[in-house]
Amino acid sequence: MATLTEGNEQQQEQTCNSSNRSPYHVKFTDNNQNYPQRQNSTNQDDLSSTSRHGSLSSTEKSGRFVVVKSSEVSDTNENDVVSNVNLTNENEKLPLQTGQASECSIKLNESIFEERDDRPRTVLDQLYNYRGGIVPNAAEAEKPTGPHQKSANLGTIFGVYLPCVQNIFGVIVFIRLFWLIGIAGALQTLLIVLICSSCTLLTAISMAAIATNGLVPAGGAYFMISRSLGPEFGGAVGILFYLGNTFAASMYIVGAVEIVVKYMCPEKCRLFGDDVEKPLIAFNHYRIYGTILLLLIGTCVLIGIRFVTRIAPFSLFAVVISILAIYAGVIKSSFSPPDLPICLVGSNPSHLIKSNVLQNDIRRYCHGIQWCNEGNETRLCPLYASICNNKSLNTLCASDHINDVRIEQGVPGLKHWQLSENLFSHYRAEGEIERDIKGDATFEVVAQELTTFLILVGIYFPSVTGIMAGSNRSGDLRDPSRSIPRGTIAAILTTSFVYFSNVIFLAACIHGSLLRDKFGDSINKQLVVSVLAWPSKWVIMIGAFCSTVGAGLQTLTGAPRLLQAVAKDDLIPILRPLAKSWRGEPIPALFLTLFICECGILIADVDKLTALLSMFFLLCYGFVNLACALQTILKAPSWRPRFRFYHWILSSIGVLLSVSIMFIASWYFSLIAMLIAIIIYKFIEYKGAEKEWGDGIRGLSMSAARYALYRVDEAPPHTKNWRPQLLAFISIERNDENETYTLRHSTVFNFLYQLKAGRGFVVAASVLEGDYLDKYQQIEPVRALLRSGLAQAKVQGFAEVLAAKDVEDGISTLIQTEGLGGLRPNTIVLCWPAQWKKDFDGFAAEAFIRTIAIAEARKCAVIVPKNIDNFPDSKENQDGTIDIWWIIHDGGLLFLIAFLLKRNKVWSRCRIRLFTVTQIEDNSIAMKRDLEQYMYQLRIEAEVDVVEMADQEISAYAYEKSLRLAERIKLLKDLKLGDKDLQLQAIGFERRTSKSQIPMETMINNQQRRQSSLDEHNNQYHYTFTPDQLESFKKNVTDSSMRKMHSAVRLNEQIKERSRDAKLVLINLPSPPSKQSSLAAYSYMEYVDALTEGLDRLLLMRGSGREVITIFS
Repeated sequence: MATLTEGNEQQQEQTCNSSNRSPYHVKFTDNNQNYPQRQNSTNQDDLSSTSRHGSLSSTEKSGRFVVVKSSEVSDTNENDVVSNVNLTNENEKLPLQTGQASECSIKLNESIFEERDDRPRTVLDQLYNYRGGIVPNAAEAEKPTGPHQKSANLGTIFGVYLPCVQNIFGVIVFIRLFWLIGIAGALQTLLIVLICSSCTLLTAISMAAIATNGLVPAGGAYFMISRSLGPEFGGAVGILFYLGNTFAASMYIVGAVEIVVKYMCPEKCRLFGDDVEKPLIAFNHYRIYGTILLLLIGTCVLIGIRFVTRIAPFSLFAVVISILAIYAGVIKSSFSPPDLPICLVGSNPSHLIKSNVLQNDIRRYCHGIQWCNEGNETRLCPLYASICNNKSLNTLCASDHINDVRIEQGVPGLKHWQLSENLFSHYRAEGEIERDIKGDATFEVVAQELTTFLILVGIYFPSVTGIMAGSNRSGDLRDPSRSIPRGTIAAILTTSFVYFSNVIFLAACIHGSLLRDKFGDSINKQLVVSVLAWPSKWVIMIGAFCSTVGAGLQTLTGAPRLLQAVAKDDLIPILRPLAKSWRGEPIPALFLTLFICECGILIADVDKLTALLSMFFLLCYGFVNLACALQTILKAPSWRPRFRFYHWILSSIGVLLSVSIMFIASWYFSLIAMLIAIIIYKFIEYKGAEKEWGDGIRGLSMSAARYALYRVDEAPPHTKNWRPQLLAFISIERNDENETYTLRHSTVFNFLYQLKAGRGFVVAASVLEGDYLDKYQQIEPVRALLRSGLAQAKVQGFAEVLAAKDVEDGISTLIQTEGLGGLRPNTIVLCWPAQWKKDFDGFAAEAFIRTIAIAEARKCAVIVPKNIDNFPDSKENQDGTIDIWWIIHDGGLLFLIAFLLKRNKVWSRCRIRLFTVTQIEDNSIAMKRDLEQYMYQLRIEAEVDVVEMADQEISAYAYEKSLRLAERIKLLKDLKLGDKDLQLQAIGFERRTSKSQIPMETMINNQQRRQSSLDEHNNQYHYTFTPDQLESFKKNVTDSSMRKMHSAVRLNEQIKERSRDAKLVLINLPSPPSKQSSLAAYSYMEYVDALTEGLDRLLLMRGSGREVITIFS
């Protein structure tokens, strides 16, 4: 008996209706023969299942299963075929009874036995599934691909070309293109079309490269830009592109209403006001009817995407028919022009008379006669009454007639002389009939707004948008890498040809004065382009209305999906509610879109709406070009588009062209759009979620960083370029109960933030003691903790965690290796170990001194904040003084740090005071004057004060001199050292010379250098103390410090006396012992504590020996 095995994901039913019988059967074949289809006796061992996906094999014979049609096995007994066949899953067998075989069709595996849907789709089938390039929602984009998903079968024509054509052709081509020709002339209109079409063509080339570099799911253009330029640019441009689509819907709706109110039913659709031609009354009609139409379209969108997609083919059909009707009218006019008279008075300039002045009977009343007979009544003719009562036109009036009144054909047909007359521009200001010639709007057609070349570019540009429709649904395409470039570029070329040809044909067929009649006032309120159409003007009007409403419907369907895609990426926290869906539709985003669209409808002016939405689309197109140019220049390994006909120069031209058109069309709208983009960019950067999409901006940053690192010399920087590059060691504590880590001194991050004026980089580092293989899982949580501390303090820096068997070795490794190339830390920030006295084995003190020694060897400056927990956070602004106690010149580090701190808002209101210590016999007045001059040259505002102290009070600033040789010998005897060792210790001491003969700074440096001889014995001995011995050692040293280190105490008294109320005190850090030992470490720490006792906030600093501040520019 054969056993058919399946995976759990493909559970089969045992029984089914006979009506669902499969037209296919199973046949077993081998290399030599076909086994008969009729298998009356099949051994169970002959067949077995070897694949959970349904592929079968024979255990005794080399064969395979194939699928054949029922017609090929007509003599097969179905009962015999399946009598011994079982369907099983992984856990159990479900046998089929013999009697059920006639009612079931066996499904072995859908991927093998399912009928392939590879038949060519008919045109009607593709039209039925035509979606018009609507942006997919997030749920559609996230559907997994696989055998259960409907295959993507849209080709270039129905998947890309037609959606792009439908979205590019809009209301402008029907209600404004002829007017642009009349105002700008054929030549400049062709230039406008060329500029705008070139922009979209270059954008299409760039978009083709991006779209073929990977799948483009929900979001279309937003997805391409965000994944190419990063979340900040992507979010900003995504919102602007969304606003552009939303206001485009407003433009379509207002345009559709204009067609109805102005041309289809100008009398019956009037709601209020006697004259709909007045802009204010007309706009009020547009607002009311536009709102009603928006509610209807919104209801259609709420019904669902299926309803909208069923309307798309009709909208496409209306667009095609309307365009063809224009060409048919042009051809017909060449041999049989329509009878469309217009009334003109005068020449140079010519006055185009409104048809309502002539009672809409041009042939009857377009004459210069004064009196007209109306039945039995004689009265002034309408034209004479209108013109001759106007004093400005008295030159046209004679005593009983009007001069130069004529009737001309509005559509003379395809004539070369007509094209010649319409070649050049006729720009006018509001109320003019020609440049600088005012007209009378009561009886003649005048300009209703100022027109210039720049304004017309902004009005025309929306007629070339819509090129993203093909890329919006790349997942439905059979071959996106071929269809998107070919379909989009072909659509642009097609629509551009239509625009170019329309410009030439309309200029050659229609009278120039009629072309400048924006609303058809001279031809009884008819749409100018419709009178040219064949077979009827209603083809254009109905077709234009349907296509415009369809475009608005599709735009309102796609815009909420675009907004939902932005919200789904969680770039802007306030948009999170808009990511929700209801029945697969982005309902929250739809309601917001309807509200914004209503705001656009309230503007009620198509020309203003076109200029506004042009900015949004141009920004989007500019960033598409920028993304392509950036990726091409960077040559990232992931940049492998299938479309090959692109170049970074073309994309760069596209960027420049997009920005140029923005400012050409409307510089103030351009600034507004850019300001909105900048605000969204900074908001996402500040509040948005962090995303890593491998975008081009990150790649650009990496390339720039690599280039800059190569340029930075590894030699020490010039003094003017020196800035604190901080490596801060952060102490952490481990909670053994829940195995978590916490920061011991989080306020150190606030201190790092307050030093940000130095414009250097910051590295927050910590060391985990132990083997790396034991600690590597803890490194990332600790690094995250450090990053959190940096982020909370708003410090832009890096977090580094190192696992080392010994903390000192880890610190040494970080100091030596941190950084890259010439960009390495030059300043170490190390908190003072406040608990060093409680450390039983003296490890904290020795580690601290060793770190300072390593920093010295590495030529790094050292900053030691003491009482770091008392330092202010970034919100506690200080008001007082920053006191600098300048004992030893160390390159100016104290001055520079004080200056940088003062530039932060926390310390900005503090004054800097400089204290320097001098001997009594020195000239303190001259020294103060010199220091004031020095601070002036350093451009640092500071108060200078000189503190005079006796030589014996400050001679022991290097504290080893304060202990006499006899007492040191006594101390060493307590440690049980031999006479030889004592003799070696005595060699390093010299009799004190007269301090009046040696400068203070030289004396202190010499004393610090002689310290090394005190600790040479520690290179040969290691000590282990019992607790009693250690306490005795501490007591002896402490008593000795209190008796002998009177200079430290005296200096400390002077500091406290003058800086007791200071908000911050900066002082030189004494030089640490050059040789490490427990005795030296304890004595050094005791000395520094005595020097700084009673000071609330203190910064101990030790320079690197290099000048870090200069008086030169």
